[in-house]
Order: sequence, then structure tokens, then C-alpha cells
Amino acid sequence: MTYFVWAGFFAIYIALLALDLGILHRESRVLSVKQAIGWTVVWIIVALSFSLLVYGLYEHQWLGWATAADAPGGRDAVIQFVTGYLLEWTLSVDNIFVIAVIFAYMKVPVAYQYRVLFWGIVGAIALRGAMIAVGAALISAFDWTFYLFGAILLVSAAKLLRPEEEYDPAKSLLVRIARRIYPVTDELDGDRFFTRVNGARAATPLFVTLLFVDFADVVFAVDSIPAIFAVTQDPFLVFTSNAFAILGLRSLYFAVAGLMAMFRYIKVSLVFILGFVGIKMMLHHHFQIPNLLSLLVIVSFLGIGILASVWVSRGGHASSKNMLEGEGPGEGL
Repeated sequence: MTYFVWAGFFAIYIALLALDLGILHRESRVLSVKQAIGWTVVWIIVALSFSLLVYGLYEHQWLGWATAADAPGGRDAVIQFVTGYLLEWTLSVDNIFVIAVIFAYMKVPVAYQYRVLFWGIVGAIALRGAMIAVGAALISAFDWTFYLFGAILLVSAAKLLRPEEEYDPAKSLLVRIARRIYPVTDELDGDRFFTRVNGARAATPLFVTLLFVDFADVVFAVDSIPAIFAVTQDPFLVFTSNAFAILGLRSLYFAVAGLMAMFRYIKVSLVFILGFVGIKMMLHHHFQIPNLLSLLVIVSFLGIGILASVWVSRGGHASSKNMLEGEGPGEGL
């Protein structure tokens, strides 16, 4: 029955994606920051609601869910899921700034960015699934993988302390490779990924943008995947927490991109969160930090970063109110 639960999860997840794009946002449109924040809250509630199913699966073996001898109980499974979800959700904020630069470089109108992010999520789920499978196999086979993943997180935290380097998509080989493999047009054709030029099929710059977004997610997954393994090594909890964090990425993007000036200290919070999780992973074989404590630490660092950002930005209260009621990120960001 384990396969039935996995199949049920994918059915629910695909239904949520279909609901989001096919019904709620069938037409490409610009989300105001206020609307984006509202949808971000909705997806957070959806993820937390899923944790109730997690409790039933691990505490009462609902749907015939079979757990290993060392599997967590219902309460611990919920804590691990919520901690993993919050951790991945927090780390995705840094990814958002890179995506904003990609949209600006590719000159993608705001109305089409929503569709790119939707299909970017689909690609990210597939790519992260593969990376999670590899990471789980390494941890199962080699104990020293915990030290390796912990070191990756500490190095990532140290990199965030360096002066910020502007991401330049023009330096990437992705565009040139894409042009060699498949014809690419110089102009957009609405929200189409592919079009026809002189009767021949060709990719539009929107498709190249999609490749950039998925590539950026893979790069950031190098940090986030080891981080989630510091919280739990249960494949179902690892994958589902990642999946729900990515599900709300689109709304979170429009919310954060419109309020970038207000969240200037989020990156400082990420430094402490990555450092803490990296240390926790390296201590895995010597000292177990309770997952509830980890959740409290992550929430605390994130809260401090948000409060500090809002406090410093309190002088721009009027402009922040205008952004909330306006059209969100400017065209091309």
C-alpha cells in the first residue's frame, strides 16, 4: 500500500497545480503584491493541512502506510515535515532574487512570468526528486555523507557573507547551447514557449527563460537538499516538504519581488539558518539536536530577519502601502 500513498500524493499535487493554473489563474495576469501575499498564505495553509495526513500515516498507518522500524511517530513526523517545509521555503527566498534578475535580463513582461514559474515548478519537482533520490542513496551507503553535506551548508553560509555579486545570465552557456540544439527566436510570441518562423518550429525567449529558472533551482538545490537531510532522512518527508515549498514559490516570488527593499535582512537570517543546519548535520553521529528545537531556531532566525527588515523600512511606510496595493513587480523587473 506504500505505492498507493505515493500515487495519492502525486494525484493531490497535480490536482493543486491544475487548480492553480487551469482554473484560478487560467489567463496570464499580473499579481499585485497584496494578492501575492494572499495566495502565499493560502499555499502555506495547504501545506500545513497536509501535515495532518502525515500524522495519520506515521501514527496510525492510514491507507496501509508501512513505516520502517526507525521511522518517526506521528508527532515527530509532523515536526520534521513542518521544519523541512519551512527550511526549504526560507531558502527559496534567495532563489527569488536570482529569478528576478533572469526575468529582467530576458525582458519578460510580468504577465508572462506567472506561466514561466508554473512550468518551472514542474521541472523543479522532477529535478529535485532525482537529487533527493541520489542524496538518500549516499546517506544510506556512506556515513561520512553527513559531514560532506554539513560542510556544503557551512560553505554556502560563508558565501552569503561575501559582497553580493550580480548574477549575469549573459555569461551562461545555456543560451548558446539552446540555440545550437534548437532554433530560438529573438522575439516573444505572447506566452508561447514555441512558435513558427517561416513555417519552421522554433523556441521563443520565454522557453530559454524557463531553462534559466530550472537551472537556477538546481543550483540552489545543492544547498537546500543537504539542508533537508539534516532534518530528516525519511524519503517521503523529504520529498513532500520540498514539493509543497516549491508549490508556493510563484506567489512567494511576486510577494517578495514587490517588497525586496523591505526584506533586506532576510539574507542575514539565511546565513545563521544554513550555519545552524550545517552544524546540526555534522554533529549527527555525535549529538542529536531535537527537531522541535531546530524548528524553533529556524522560525526565530527568520522572524528576526523579517522584523529587523520591517523596522528599518518603517520610514518608508507610505511607499510600502503603495506597493501592496499596486501592480507588484515592474515590467521586466
